[in-house]
Amino acid sequence: MIDQPIQPPRRTHFIDVADGVIRAGRKLGAIDPALLDKNALLDGAMQATGLDDFGDDWFERPFDALLDSVKGEARLNAAGDLSAMKQFHHILRDRLYAQMWFKRHPEILARPLRNPVVIVGPMRSGTTRLHRLLAGDKRFAHLRSFETISPVPRPEFEQVLAGEKKDFRPKLASRIMKVARLANPRTLSIHPTGPYEPEEELGLLVASMWSMKHDAQWHVPSYAQWCENEDPVPAYRHMANLLRLIGWSQQESSLRPWILKTPQHMLDLPALLEVFPDARLIFTHRDPKQFVASAASLAWNQQIIYSDHCDAARTGREWLGKTATMIERMRSSRDLIPANRMIDIQYEDMESDWRGTMERVYRFLGFDMAPAITAMQRYLDRSARLKRRPHRYSLEQFGLREQEVSERFADYTETYGISTGTPISDAKRLRSGA
Repeated sequence: MIDQPIQPPRRTHFIDVADGVIRAGRKLGAIDPALLDKNALLDGAMQATGLDDFGDDWFERPFDALLDSVKGEARLNAAGDLSAMKQFHHILRDRLYAQMWFKRHPEILARPLRNPVVIVGPMRSGTTRLHRLLAGDKRFAHLRSFETISPVPRPEFEQVLAGEKKDFRPKLASRIMKVARLANPRTLSIHPTGPYEPEEELGLLVASMWSMKHDAQWHVPSYAQWCENEDPVPAYRHMANLLRLIGWSQQESSLRPWILKTPQHMLDLPALLEVFPDARLIFTHRDPKQFVASAASLAWNQQIIYSDHCDAARTGREWLGKTATMIERMRSSRDLIPANRMIDIQYEDMESDWRGTMERVYRFLGFDMAPAITAMQRYLDRSARLKRRPHRYSLEQFGLREQEVSERFADYTETYGISTGTPISDAKRLRSGA
């Protein structure tokens, strides 16, 4: 008997139904076709808000590249192109509102962003866990999930600050998350979250049409290649200004350092360090056999929602190459960072002794860990409740072999002393390594 190849998961029936409804609605004229045209999208955002200042127009360059790639390569289904159009509208509207706030309250842009703590590591290498453990410490500032989905408050937000209204953004985030879970319930096990959970700042880079979020969401290889040759400093400057706006909206003390993290920073360390020259960096490391498979699984589980033409082997090759580029760029950029401003953390050390590992982190940051231990344990307990099923994945699902991945990253694992002894298989229950 010939063994059948292990197949990655299929998308849910919910998406098939939604896609069919949208297609039928378009045939009947009840739903307009998605219009993925830059000028039309810009005009639509301006009409919706009554505003016309998008800020630095650099974002139009990655936007052009992204739209070309989406239309030429992503092969979106009806649900996918409708979702893309709404996503772009949301981003453009937020850019307009951001400029409105900066003009209405010039003090926002004067807020300092001192000594941020930035967690840098491959996708699925333990960055989320480390980020959320630190975010529980009230001595640091952090983004909440609803703020990365909707970084910019609406024009009536001053009434929220006055206690006259509730901020609608957490409710909107909750609705988006419910739809996401209907579209693919596996998202809850891959990346457990909620509207108020600490979250990464990837959405703040998306605000400039910049980030590998697009690679994970859609098949857009020419956009990814374009980004590799572009200087993203303008995107990081806008991200910093959005952090200032969020800190102002939280009524957060500007003396508290921000806790930041997103795998995007592995590609963009020079830009990050130019905008945040006093950043302290925590690098996370994990066996590449684990995080390459997990990253491919994460991308696959998103792309199957938006396209009917996903190819698992292609996804595996893309994320193997993407991961290699991330590590290569991270390693070459570390020479820019003084040794006393960075520390390396192993995923396996966090698994075996999270408290001892966090003590190392706190010594590096110059903080006493004792006041934060209760909050950290509370997060770990809450995380266990949020995660209802394990994230299952394998290299084989995506046409990759363990030996191939091990050889590709042998120098990386040797240089950073990464444990590589754990094989992965489809049947094994693996703990989430977001």
